[in-house]
Amino acid sequence: MKRIIVLGACALALPAFTFPITAAAQVETYNIDQYHTVPYWETDHLGFATLRGRFDRATGSFTIDRGAKAGTFDIVIQTASLNTGDTDRGTRPRTRDEHLRTSDFFNVAEFPTMTFKGNKVVFNGDDVASVEGNLTLLGVTRPVTLKMTRWKCGPDMRARATSAAATPSARSSARISA
Repeated sequence: MKRIIVLGACALALPAFTFPITAAAQVETYNIDQYHTVPYWETDHLGFATLRGRFDRATGSFTIDRGAKAGTFDIVIQTASLNTGDTDRGTRPRTRDEHLRTSDFFNVAEFPTMTFKGNKVVFNGDDVASVEGNLTLLGVTRPVTLKMTRWKCGPDMRARATSAAATPSARSSARISA
């Protein structure tokens, strides 16, 4: 049986899952669908605007056991795939995306990936309410809780599979620096 999860996110949250994995008993396992996953984030820009961006490459998996009310969540995001839509240098020496990839921000040369490893899934009835885990960014690991603002599982006629869609979000004022 194919299982797919589509996952969007906000404020450096996370992503979408696909492809068949054999489910044992009540354990459901999903692989991230890299073509439908868009981890996105937003941040305040000096109080004048909200800067939004996304990462175009993510891989990983999510396992859920509704009977045991447990699960895991593992995602790897390629930091160089960062995209804020700023592609025109104009008179500037570099685009915003080029600047965000430098050691001033994501330092993609030294830290090509960021990871989230969820080790505790919290349920509201049969639905996932949040995932607690650790985000590693710039070589620094910090606890993060992703609150699920949407969770749905059901037949997906397009993929002829069982699909799950989720939208997690996380808010943090913590600054991570290497």
